[in-house]
Amino acid sequence: MTSSTAFSPSSAFSALAPYGWDDAWADQFAPHEPQGLLPGRVIRVDRGQCDVVTPGGVVRADTAFVTPHDPMRVVCTGDWVAVEPAGNPRYVRTYLPRRTAFVRSTSSERSEGQILAANVDHAIIAVSLAVELDLGRVERFLALAWESGAQPVVVLTKADLVPDAVTLGHLVQDVETTAPGVPVLPVSSLDGAGLDTLTAVVFGGTSVLLGQSGAGKSTLANALLGEDVMDVRTTRDADGKGRHTTTTRNLLALPGGGVLIDTPGLRGVGLWDAESGVGRVFAEIEELAARCRFHDCAHESEPGCAVLGAIEDGALPERRLDSYRKLMRENQRIVARTDARLRAEIKRDWKRKGAQGKAAMEAKRGRWA
Repeated sequence: MTSSTAFSPSSAFSALAPYGWDDAWADQFAPHEPQGLLPGRVIRVDRGQCDVVTPGGVVRADTAFVTPHDPMRVVCTGDWVAVEPAGNPRYVRTYLPRRTAFVRSTSSERSEGQILAANVDHAIIAVSLAVELDLGRVERFLALAWESGAQPVVVLTKADLVPDAVTLGHLVQDVETTAPGVPVLPVSSLDGAGLDTLTAVVFGGTSVLLGQSGAGKSTLANALLGEDVMDVRTTRDADGKGRHTTTTRNLLALPGGGVLIDTPGLRGVGLWDAESGVGRVFAEIEELAARCRFHDCAHESEPGCAVLGAIEDGALPERRLDSYRKLMRENQRIVARTDARLRAEIKRDWKRKGAQGKAAMEAKRGRWA
């Protein structure tokens, strides 16, 4: 790592432009300039330390000053920060307001969110064609991507393993139906098919690469970078899954322009306050719901339900409605953990449905008597 030189606007633009620095970020940083702080972008975070690219080079900094006990406000890969010009240790003093943030819920029971990447323009969801498509998992990734504020892109990796073009076309169509309004790109890192299209998508912005272990993320990252930067290991033949070849989130400048954040494989993809993201994924259900007879229709057995009508006439796959219900319930539970008003509403809804069920059973008993 090199030591940083004194800050000047011109040095910042020349050194940081490949990492996404622009006039808007310069305006955000301006209040910190009189304090002698340096602008920089976090390219890696590891146990309270982070690597920051600054106008004078990459420096290691401590993140202790940035509210370390709030998981939603810790420094993460992709953040733009104000860092001390010197010191042992030197510290990140603050991060600039985020434009976007990709957040998932943690596996803990403390109702915490985990920020995976910040200031991302495109969320690239890598899905391996070496195994059977899990459309429900694709929908889950898409909900978080839309909620983050980034534009999702689904990349179907290992397209060279699909036996023929017709089969590949059907697989792409299945995912397109699952991902309305989202580009779906079949790509082969082995023979380069589809890489030109993906390179054009990520050019000039910041993209985060997401997916399960074994989805081919590191191989795809190497293909975009034009060299073997990320470690790659073979997947298991039994289930197509791999080991975590990427163990930290790393931000890398692409040779043709743009920035890529590679991430470890995600076993769990829990929603975190992602209601609007779920709505974007299931836009056709939300549009149908607006035509239901009752504004609070649960799409279960209500008369005049446009959603159920679409299932009956084959316009909407029942799998889509099941997945929509599952994700909405999960998101509601997550939000209710920290929202007393919502918990009370859910409790009232349970009681209402219980009363309706009891009344229906008593009505049936009356008919049988």
